[in-house]
Amino acid sequence: MNRVRTLVPEEHFIQEQPYYEPIGSEIAIFEAAYQNGLPVLLKGPTGCGKTRFMEFMAWRLKRPLITVSCHDDLTASDLVGRFLVKGGETVWVDGPLARAVRAGAICYLDEIVEARKDTMVVIHPLADDRRMLPIEKLGILLEADENFCLSISYNPGYQSVLKDLKQSTRQRFVALEFDYPAAELEQKIVANEAKVSTEVAGKLVKLAQMTRNLKGSGLEEGASTRLLVHAAKLISAGIEPVSACQSAVAQAITDDAEMLAAVQELSSSLF
Repeated sequence: MNRVRTLVPEEHFIQEQPYYEPIGSEIAIFEAAYQNGLPVLLKGPTGCGKTRFMEFMAWRLKRPLITVSCHDDLTASDLVGRFLVKGGETVWVDGPLARAVRAGAICYLDEIVEARKDTMVVIHPLADDRRMLPIEKLGILLEADENFCLSISYNPGYQSVLKDLKQSTRQRFVALEFDYPAAELEQKIVANEAKVSTEVAGKLVKLAQMTRNLKGSGLEEGASTRLLVHAAKLISAGIEPVSACQSAVAQAITDDAEMLAAVQELSSSLF
């Protein structure tokens, strides 16, 4: 076993409380999981607040947050670390996961199913009672600091045979399911985030609900809360509402000409 205390840069600490509106008991469950050294899986559509929730929990728990946005080319070495040549010498450089393990940080692997399959090999020992990170290139098992927390997320709506979360991975985690907030709460969030009136926020929420009803009937996903905030900020900056909705919502969720026209018609009916 190998355990060396590592300091993380100050920018990994969330200094100010992030704005977050709970939708259920997710805060209490995450805290209980953290206190018991249990890893946490966040499930839910894009733009529904999973990342903001992680920032809020890092602030609440006073722990540094190291976030990794997973993608097709992300390998286990990208997470764990590699040897690099510096100043004519070969030195080992920890990856973000190893840094979090050593420092007792919260490591958040966003959209984990986008990463290459070899990444699962390294997170499995961290996500069970062992709480160990194997670093094969150094020939060590790195014991996680007592404050370390592993959290991953994925969007079940994008599941496929090639990009699915296996049961061997899922059953290591405490799962929290996220969805878009109820209309009244979503209206409050949009108004607060973009500093627009509740009337404008309410119309944007109605537009989002209409697009979400089209999921599977021309749209892969409806408008997320994040997109509503984008549109609201454009409106707050003086952009005409229909144009703001076209740029921040319609163009963001589809390239299909008929669907673009349909969303524009919906926004025109509201504004």
